[in-house]
Amino acid sequence: MTKLTKNDYVCLIQNQQNEIDGYNIYLNISKMLKDKKNAAIIKKIAADEKKHYELLKKYSGKELKANKIKVLFYIIISKVLGLTFSLKLLENGEKHTDIDYSALKKKIKEITSILKEEDMHENQLINMIKESKLDYAGSIVLGLNDALVEFTGALAGYTFAIQNHSKIAMIGLITGISASLSMASSEFLSKRQEEDGRNAFKSSLYTGIAYIFTVILLILPFILIKNHFLDLGISVATAVLIILFFNFYISTAKDLSFKKRFLEMVSISLGVAAVSFVIGYIVRILFE
Repeated sequence: MTKLTKNDYVCLIQNQQNEIDGYNIYLNISKMLKDKKNAAIIKKIAADEKKHYELLKKYSGKELKANKIKVLFYIIISKVLGLTFSLKLLENGEKHTDIDYSALKKKIKEITSILKEEDMHENQLINMIKESKLDYAGSIVLGLNDALVEFTGALAGYTFAIQNHSKIAMIGLITGISASLSMASSEFLSKRQEEDGRNAFKSSLYTGIAYIFTVILLILPFILIKNHFLDLGISVATAVLIILFFNFYISTAKDLSFKKRFLEMVSISLGVAAVSFVIGYIVRILFE
């Protein structure tokens, strides 16, 4: 082995820390899984991470402990946002580790085998995961997309036409609840034509919940703050944040382009809001 420089040693310690963190994350997640096959695969990956840690420890001479905050973070993420998202997020982080490893593999020959195993981990994870949250992602996208586009536009129109925060909130809530029920019903009838009734009901439920949840978040400023133009600004900013978060979630879990999807959704939502704002202005002039 070629003598390690100071930077090599720092890199070695960082990667060793990542391996012991990964071991603890995978091991804890495997214990949460009901599917025995998936649990066994993740336990094997955890064992490989531990093996990588022990190998790197031979060269660093240091015993490291897992970062408890990092481990807890991924456990919480897996419970709240699902197994697929949490593991893909972890794997994406390990891609940057691979770059660091590449700088060391000329000096530590075992690094090459570690890189190969890391690639195997990623492929195993992609092939093994089957999760209902992602099965119904299309229904959630439908509910969110319709709520963000239609309701942001509606609020923009109401804001200029009515110019009363409490009335906007009241009309918006009625409109939003009606629209969510309509969307859920349409999704149910659509899915019923191609799937069994149970899946159709779940799809419609996800669509309706996503829609009404978005409506509540967008209306909230009009309930809490009296300045209707400020309320609209906060609602639009909220819509952009929802689009940002959800597109990050989907692009990470399904390996899709984040930038393209995010810009597309933001452009449509803000474009419809701008047109609706102009329509609201015209309606107010005509009916005054």
